[in-house]
Amino acid sequence: MDLKGYTRGARTSVLLRKPAPIVVNYLGYPGTMGHSAYDYIVGDAIVTPFSDATHYAEKIVQMPHSYQVNDTQRAISGAVPTRAEEGLPSSGFVFAAFNNCYKISPDFFAVWMRLLKLVPGSVLWLICDQPGIRANLQREAASQGVLPERLVFARRVPLARHLARHAHADILLDTLPYNAHTTASDALWAGVPVLTCQGRAFAGRVAASLLAAAGLPELVTHTLPDYEAMAYRLAIDADFLGGFKRRIAANRASLPLFNSAEFATGLEVAYTQMFDRWSRGLEPAAFAIHGLKAVAASNP
Repeated sequence: MDLKGYTRGARTSVLLRKPAPIVVNYLGYPGTMGHSAYDYIVGDAIVTPFSDATHYAEKIVQMPHSYQVNDTQRAISGAVPTRAEEGLPSSGFVFAAFNNCYKISPDFFAVWMRLLKLVPGSVLWLICDQPGIRANLQREAASQGVLPERLVFARRVPLARHLARHAHADILLDTLPYNAHTTASDALWAGVPVLTCQGRAFAGRVAASLLAAAGLPELVTHTLPDYEAMAYRLAIDADFLGGFKRRIAANRASLPLFNSAEFATGLEVAYTQMFDRWSRGLEPAAFAIHGLKAVAASNP
């Protein structure tokens, strides 16, 4: 299992030498490795639809819910920092956008600036360590008629504290062409609704996958205008937003997204299917896991 793909610290050269009869691309790199040494890629019906099979060097394996495994033992600190400690105003709606700042595109930033102008007292809560990028974002905000101080930059803190401070976020705003991945599952685990816009490629469809597995498909939009309209409605309609928060709180323990044991069992079924085909001398083939059974793809 290659958990890195084309990312920092990867040992891709080892995998390309085929160190095992079956090589699988999973989790770390949201896309095809583009090389025949890789036999399978683990995805799901949203991030890797079988209709996209021709774009993958690997054969697609679809998990029954989301492809992303989650640790349900992640601690959320009981010591919730105050809004003041996080640099947030004492009141007002908080749009959080905790993706790495390199994921922020001009189109989405423009939407966020319009939302700040439409929702009085609101702020945009970001994570960005680089002073130069912070300055660029503040300058761009000012050019679009938004006071730079309405961009609040969060500090890097340990995970338990980071999850705890989500209590001050009203919604998490996603980006394209590269979605929130762990950032989105962190927010959902902490009880914060995530608003996404589903893209075309694997990396831009992950949040949609997570929201489907969290029972919140209504928070998946497909166009930028729909994304903006939904964000505005969530910001001005407390009952509407509260409904999503209540659903997360009430169902978190039973959501497929956070059922680690069920996920592990499904992945074991997938491994067994891969090994069974190899042991019988068969070439890799696309399949999906349904009811803890491997079902061949109808149009791989």
